[in-house]
Amino acid sequence: MADSNVAYNPLPDGERPRLTRWRSIVLVLSGLLVVGFLVALLSDNGSIAPGNVIDNDNNNVKDNAKNGLNDVSSSKEPERLRPFTSASSAGVSEKSNRRFGARTASYPWTNNMLSWQRTAFHFQPQKNWMNDPNGPVFYKGWYHLFYQYNPNGAIWGDIVWGHAVSKDLIHWYHLPLAMVADQWYDIMGVWTGSATILPDGKLMMLYTGSTNESVQVQNLAYPADPSDPLLIKWVKYPGNPVLVPPPGIGAKDFRDPTTAWLTSEGKWRIAIGSRINRTGITFVYDTKDFINYELLRGVLHGVPNTGMWECVDFYPVSTTGEHGLDTSHNGPGVKHVVKASMDDDRHDYYAIGTYHEKNVTWVPDNPEIDVGIGIRYDYGLFYASKTFYDQNKKRRVLWGWIGESDSEIADVKKGWASLQGIPRTVALDTKTGSNLLQWPVEEVDSLRLTSKEFEKIELKPGSVMPLDVGSATQLDIVAEFELDKAALEKTAESNVEFSCSSSEGSAERGALGPFGLLVLADDSLSEQTPVYFYVAKGKDGSLKTYFCTDQSRSSEANDVNKSKYGSFVPVLEGEKFSMRVLVDHSIVEGFAQGGRTTITSRVYPTKAIYGAARVFLFNNATSASVTSSLKAWQMNSAFIRPYPDDDDERHSGTEPTHEVRGSKTKYLGNLLTSSLLFLNARNNFL
Repeated sequence: MADSNVAYNPLPDGERPRLTRWRSIVLVLSGLLVVGFLVALLSDNGSIAPGNVIDNDNNNVKDNAKNGLNDVSSSKEPERLRPFTSASSAGVSEKSNRRFGARTASYPWTNNMLSWQRTAFHFQPQKNWMNDPNGPVFYKGWYHLFYQYNPNGAIWGDIVWGHAVSKDLIHWYHLPLAMVADQWYDIMGVWTGSATILPDGKLMMLYTGSTNESVQVQNLAYPADPSDPLLIKWVKYPGNPVLVPPPGIGAKDFRDPTTAWLTSEGKWRIAIGSRINRTGITFVYDTKDFINYELLRGVLHGVPNTGMWECVDFYPVSTTGEHGLDTSHNGPGVKHVVKASMDDDRHDYYAIGTYHEKNVTWVPDNPEIDVGIGIRYDYGLFYASKTFYDQNKKRRVLWGWIGESDSEIADVKKGWASLQGIPRTVALDTKTGSNLLQWPVEEVDSLRLTSKEFEKIELKPGSVMPLDVGSATQLDIVAEFELDKAALEKTAESNVEFSCSSSEGSAERGALGPFGLLVLADDSLSEQTPVYFYVAKGKDGSLKTYFCTDQSRSSEANDVNKSKYGSFVPVLEGEKFSMRVLVDHSIVEGFAQGGRTTITSRVYPTKAIYGAARVFLFNNATSASVTSSLKAWQMNSAFIRPYPDDDDERHSGTEPTHEVRGSKTKYLGNLLTSSLLFLNARNNFL
């Protein structure tokens, strides 16, 4: 905006200044910059050169020995350093991604590389740091997401609540900060909390505040105007805090209240994470008014040697269908999930069991896979997650914080850090009964544009096959694989154990794997991120399948994490090996066997970006051939933006009238028009 106090002298009517030589140069350079910007955007739609592609009828393959798929020389991780930072000293889990030793030099990232890393259809603020999702809720026609946010920089600190709304969980509008650190009971941070909708429609928000003495206390807030569907303004209860740490509990070991559930006695019940020595626990409180609380005897659940439990979640799942259940639902046909984020290892673990309301306990179905020692939501980067019951579509939706795995130096340079994963539906896997199914919400499909389909492609042992899918930085890929049955029967039985994380990644060849996809790869495969299955045949002839992601060759940069992720995934009799992979610039999310096992990765290629990114099928098994069929969609951008600064629209809570779901062609067309208008205006000015 121009400064209104600056004076200028208007030109006489009809008089036009002459273009000086200097001004002419400026005009030409401006035009070149605009053209260059358009070319860069258009290159994101670039296709693979004809000599490097296959179609459904072409069996062109590359030999692994020539393309470096089996080269493990680059798979060593940089030296790690876990410093003592402001987050850990404040009494929350380590938020820093400073994981590299002082001897590891920072990679010379260019602005072009860093700009590519920003996602197109995952939620993230316009700038700065973000971590835990808070209080997700569907209220008066809008989905609300609150989140931990640093308004002052791209590293953890000065935490307040950011706020965004959406009609479909995909296209989001940024709103003003919901709650800031302005009271003695939250002056050191407005931390994680949960929303509860009462039967009369009232909304209660409980959250953890860090006091002026860094004591973790629980506070109550509620909408200033309950009729406002956008929930712009919030009021903190004048009598806060409503809960303080119980006797014998550390001042920094009492945080993250759950959504409340209604008991048969008409009381509201919440759980809060804590620890006693090395045993992670959940305290339980009853309340009638969200102001006065009764600490119940014992704990909901605890597991020795798991450390501090934070971001605890507790919710029911149906044993008879995939529909979601309200948090207060209990009775026949219901199991309950306890989930906790482990402060010790920064992973989210869950277990399925039975909730006993009367004695306020929860018992896992299988103690060997209890909370903190068994199954994880996600085997990559996924933490501080939170579910909510979506009464709009009768489903339970899961949010998870996806941190960075590069260096903080790079984050500061690009001006932002962290994403939220694509929201997922959560339901009990009624076929196994022992795990949950997580799947991207159906609204993600609305972003699908053009697609390419490949049927029954045969991959011989040790082969790699490029796929012509067009631009490969925003994709939704659904793939199925079948192992050659004859080779499967001939494969010798073995008692050798396999581990995704301790293996040599996709370069470790076995008789029946690995096989899968290479995403965000360049033509030479010097950069690649394999998402794959590995099948092992046990002594008894049974098959055990692993789902993995290998980051060891994801980037030529030296200051990014190059871990290998993954775990066992149940594959039942008659099922094909199936995966869905979402690629959105620097995030790759993999879902195996309908979501029984999931892996989220952050990758930072230096060459496999924009139009240079490719997708390949591969089979690095030594004995078995693999047949694959897949479909890959180009994905549109979600065009996440601020809610229009229009008082009438904000008051009514209606969706903005301007179109936010335009195609990329329309977007580029608008950009070109704006650029021409800019040049015309500049020409008039000069």
